[in-house]
Amino acid sequence: MTVHPQHDAIIVGAGFGGIGAAIQLNRLGLDNLAILEREDDLGGTWHVNHYPGLAVDIASVTYSYSFEPNPYWSRMFAPGAELKRYAEHVADKYNLRRYMRFNTSVTGSRWDEDEQYWVVNVEDGPSITARYLLTATGFLSQPKTPDIAGIDTFEGKVIHTTKWDDTYDLTDRRAAIIGTGATSVQLVPRVADKVRELTVYQRTPIWLVPKVDLPIPGVVQRLFDRAPVTQKVARVVNSSVLEAIMVAGVLHYRQAKIFNKGAELIARAQLRAQVRDKKTREELTPDYSFGCKRPSFSNEYLAAFNKDHVRLETTSIDHIEPNAIVTTDGNRTEIDTLILATGFNLWDVNFPAIEILGRDGRNLGKWWRDNRFQAYEGISVPHFPNFMTLASPYSYSGLSYFTTIESQMKHMDRLLSESKRRGATTFEVKQDANDEFLDRCTEQLDDSVFYNGNCQTSRSYYFNQHGEAAILRPTSTLNALREASRFPLEDYTYA
Repeated sequence: MTVHPQHDAIIVGAGFGGIGAAIQLNRLGLDNLAILEREDDLGGTWHVNHYPGLAVDIASVTYSYSFEPNPYWSRMFAPGAELKRYAEHVADKYNLRRYMRFNTSVTGSRWDEDEQYWVVNVEDGPSITARYLLTATGFLSQPKTPDIAGIDTFEGKVIHTTKWDDTYDLTDRRAAIIGTGATSVQLVPRVADKVRELTVYQRTPIWLVPKVDLPIPGVVQRLFDRAPVTQKVARVVNSSVLEAIMVAGVLHYRQAKIFNKGAELIARAQLRAQVRDKKTREELTPDYSFGCKRPSFSNEYLAAFNKDHVRLETTSIDHIEPNAIVTTDGNRTEIDTLILATGFNLWDVNFPAIEILGRDGRNLGKWWRDNRFQAYEGISVPHFPNFMTLASPYSYSGLSYFTTIESQMKHMDRLLSESKRRGATTFEVKQDANDEFLDRCTEQLDDSVFYNGNCQTSRSYYFNQHGEAAILRPTSTLNALREASRFPLEDYTYA
């Protein structure tokens, strides 16, 4: 007797990737879905993160679904709370909450070869089955805690930016922030406004360019609402600028160094204009090529180091004591508040974020680490039938995550429509198609800043354990969208 799965599809993650996947599955007529989310609400990173200064670092008109524009962003770079509300709006409009199960941690999944469906294990609950499995766990979902001697002995307040304590008053505190990535760029100015003393511990400086961030006047919001084509034009213009930065300055570094050097000159000019102390300015200047590590936008971060109570520390931390941080040169800084802006662990635990066992018991995480990180068109993997990985190697297109989401939605539409046309219940990408895509990505990345620039000191999360920059899809966004709608259907087997 044939055993039918409980669901058409299980989606792991209720952030923007999972929401987009559910919308696309509904469009294809798949209505029996389960969206499993470990947090207590939807929104992904925009639910988990709510530290002071949180905002999108891609202009809001681009950092949103093209098919669901929001004409009422308050600023060009919207605060995080608005992104959270936008996620709620989209989920409500497309009636997706009915699928969502919060506080549900997925511990693993396996392909049942006999029954031809996925078995998903959840913590403190029975297993769930589905015809299709989609992982939408995001690129930045596994927080990284620094491995520093003595950190467990610290007796003051410890806050990781992914678990910000809104009840804790920073006023008059002696604080330290460890980390100088994109999160710290937003956080440092806000913390500096509150505390008595602030020491920022920097291991790797970050390239910054000015942030053209202005309130969006009500008249413009109403124009976007009443004439949506005007917002579409704004989106195209902004996306084109981002595309020029990514494609010309990063991916085609060998042919177009001038774009990369131009961005670096702008960043250096901002450093000279905003940081008065020469030594501090030198310490804040990266010694790696622009683009090796994701740059950020800010008008306030650099200037914060001009304040008398804010200090930049670039000597490595040796250990932490109950009330102080001690650097390798013996310098001891007493603090009562320790803020960890130490980012996320991508390559050790994030690809994939859960255990996934495919055909013949193949462990996806182990296979990727032993055989290079790879995914056909950034979504499918051989030996993993009816599986789509939405935060995967070579999937991130452009600088806005939404371009990645929408290209994957197009891929899902083409693939599942063909499966339905053939009356198939399973699909699986062919090994040779996967290999050809990986070879093409590898060849195209040969022109990038990652392999032609000076990236040795960048400590960039773009690079995995093998030294490969395997996150970004080395093509234009238009190319990614086009291929998602036109990839050869024969690249898959159907049964």
